[in-house]
Amino acid sequence: MKNYKKIQKTEGIRKAEIALLSTQRHSWEQGTAMQAFLEMGEEDIVIAMAFEAVNRMAEDGRVATIGVTDAITDPCSLGEGLIYACERTGDSFLCEGRDRLLEWALKKAPRNEEGILYHLTRTKEFWSDSFYMLPPFLAAAGYYQEGLKQWNGYWRALYDEKAGLLCHMWDDEKKSFSRAAHWGTGNGWALASIARMIGLLPEEEFKEEREELAGKGRLLLDHLLILWKRDGRFYDVVDNPESFEETNLCQMTAYTIYRGISQGWLDASCKTFGDEMRKRAGEKMNDYGFIREACGAPDFNKPGYSPEAQAFYLLMESAFQSVGIL
Repeated sequence: MKNYKKIQKTEGIRKAEIALLSTQRHSWEQGTAMQAFLEMGEEDIVIAMAFEAVNRMAEDGRVATIGVTDAITDPCSLGEGLIYACERTGDSFLCEGRDRLLEWALKKAPRNEEGILYHLTRTKEFWSDSFYMLPPFLAAAGYYQEGLKQWNGYWRALYDEKAGLLCHMWDDEKKSFSRAAHWGTGNGWALASIARMIGLLPEEEFKEEREELAGKGRLLLDHLLILWKRDGRFYDVVDNPESFEETNLCQMTAYTIYRGISQGWLDASCKTFGDEMRKRAGEKMNDYGFIREACGAPDFNKPGYSPEAQAFYLLMESAFQSVGIL
C-alpha cells in the first residue's frame, strides 16, 4: 500500500478543498477528488468517500455510479483510494466494493479482441481519459502487467506520431479517430497517469517498463511545452488557437513535473515550468476557492469550473510540496 504524507495547508488549499467537497460529482470526478485527498494524506476523507462510492455501486461492480451510467473505465478512478480505505479499515463493505470493482475491470467490462477496455458501454471507443482512470487502479491492486497492457493499448490507439500528442477518441470498430483533436485535458490525463504508474510499479522488477513510461512522459511533455503560452495557459485543444484558453492543463502538467522530479525521471530544471504553470493556475482561483476558466463541467466545451480542476489544484499543490522530500 502506497502511503502519502499529510501536506501543509495554505489558505488556497483550504479554500480549494472546500470548493471541491461542495461539487456534485460523477464517477471520474469522485475518483479524481478521492485521489487528491489521498495524496494530501487526508485519510478520514478518503475512507468516507470510499463508503459513499461503494454505496453507489451498480450491480455489475462499478462504484460511484450516479448520473452517467455508461462509463466503463471512469469508476476505476476510485480504485487506488478504495484499496487504501479497505486496507486501512479492513471493513468488509469496502473490501467487497474493491473486489467487485476489480472483477469488473478484469473480467466483466467490455473490451476488444486484444483485451483493451473501451471507455463507454455504448461505443467501441478508446478515450485518452482512460489512461488515468484504469491502469493506476490495476497497478495499485498488484496487477502490474495488466495495468501496463491497458496503458500501452491506449497509447497505441491514440498517439499521433506526427504531432507528438495524443488524440482524444479512437473508434476501434471503424479503425479511425472519432475525435482526432489534441484535447489538452486528455493529454493531461495521460501525463498524470504516467506519474502515478511510475510511483506504483515496483522499482526493480519493472525498471525497464518504468523507464519506457518515463520516456513517453518526457516526449509528451516536450511537445506540450512547445505549445504552452508562456504568458498564460494552454488552449483547450492545445494546437488550435481558435479554442479557448484553459486552466486545468497547467495544473495537470505542473503536477506531473513535480512528481517526475521527485521520482527522478525529470530533471530538476523542469521545475521552473511547473512553477510558472502553478502560478498561472493560482491566479484563476476565485474568492470561494473555485478554479476559473477550466475546461468546464458538465459538457467540457467551454471555460468554466469542474470537480477535476478543483482536484488537480490540490494534486498539484501536494506534488509541489513533495519536490525534494520524496
